[in-house]
Amino acid sequence: MNENIIEVSGLTKRFGDLVAVNDVAFTVTAGEIFAFLGPNGAGKSTTIKMLTTLLLPTKGKILIDGHDPVSDQDAVRRSFGIVFQDPSLDDELTAYENMEFHAILYKVSPAQRAKKIEGLMKFVELWDRKDGLVKTFSGGMKRRLEIARGLLHDPRIFFLDEPTLGLDPQTRNHIWSYLNDLSKKDGVTVFFTTHYMEEAEKIAARVAIIDHGRIVACDSPAGLKSKTKTSTLEEAFLNLTGHEIRDEEATGADRMRQHRQMWARR
Repeated sequence: MNENIIEVSGLTKRFGDLVAVNDVAFTVTAGEIFAFLGPNGAGKSTTIKMLTTLLLPTKGKILIDGHDPVSDQDAVRRSFGIVFQDPSLDDELTAYENMEFHAILYKVSPAQRAKKIEGLMKFVELWDRKDGLVKTFSGGMKRRLEIARGLLHDPRIFFLDEPTLGLDPQTRNHIWSYLNDLSKKDGVTVFFTTHYMEEAEKIAARVAIIDHGRIVACDSPAGLKSKTKTSTLEEAFLNLTGHEIRDEEATGADRMRQHRQMWARR
């Protein structure tokens, strides 16, 4: 049985009188593909920011690959790769230069750097465009490059926030094929958010649903459908969270600013 690579217990985050995350607890096993779902404003992004050292919790305990994001931030950051919903590539650099810059930030050894960059860019089928400026790339190509970049330092955990938002079905299928192989062959844990319920139903071994700051369910897609007596994960999700429209939890500018802050601490 695989060990837990993510452990969360009693996790709470308050912003003044607002309780954004309220006594959240869950575990993720090594090599698992785990979906973290919730309506806008449910506490999803706040939780991920605490897991990835971008926010300090008000209380509770987190272990990421055995390390505490509060007291051992460097070790936690080395253990994960991350792809945010908003683009974070430098459009004025080539694809290869973006990868090389990331390798230097994460202290990938010069002896391994070129080989790893080539291998990952071939993995996402972008090696033939290595010298192309990123600003000339399509959205799908940029997403694939971000995924390759996030894997460059051999993370044990890969966090993805809406990794396929706005992409065509072909590109979405390619990306999930890559990530599924990564989980099966290399034992990388994939922790992702998405609003595409069919995507989570097809890909995730387990799904946690957060609403109003609390985990309202955590089970396999089949288990959630059985408990709610529904035929699809989307129906189960709506059964558990309701049908009202929610406000956005964070703006794109907020996410971009948080990303820059994390990189500045490297």
